[in-house]
Amino acid sequence: MWVRQLLLALIGLSAGVTVAGGLFSFVVSLGVVSDFADRTHTAKHILLYETSVALGGILGNIFFIYQISLPVGIGILMLFGMFAGVFVGCWSMALAEILNVFPIFIRRVKILKGIPYIILSIALGKGIGACLFFFQGW
Repeated sequence: MWVRQLLLALIGLSAGVTVAGGLFSFVVSLGVVSDFADRTHTAKHILLYETSVALGGILGNIFFIYQISLPVGIGILMLFGMFAGVFVGCWSMALAEILNVFPIFIRRVKILKGIPYIILSIALGKGIGACLFFFQGW
């Protein structure tokens, strides 16, 4: 019986490492972390940034799987939500940029003016939609 449990644990750990490695390599290949380092002129800390992203993913999974709760106030929770939202938003925009979503869409619809306003309205709509979703329970 213990051999079966050990084998299941080994398979689960291997699958988790594989998926996490794929996800982090995807994040790095999108260039989100390196773009942030480039824009903030802190490229000398790129290894620290990439390690922080990987450690955040690992700790987030551990907290989620084992349902560990941290006794922090609403302010820390709001700060975490803001940082997580910025990261996910930048990640999705980097993916859209890599796939050339916006240039293809703009060419097909033949939009000539107001492109920055369209992108701003997409961002505001996403932000307002997220606020409505998360605050509907209040």
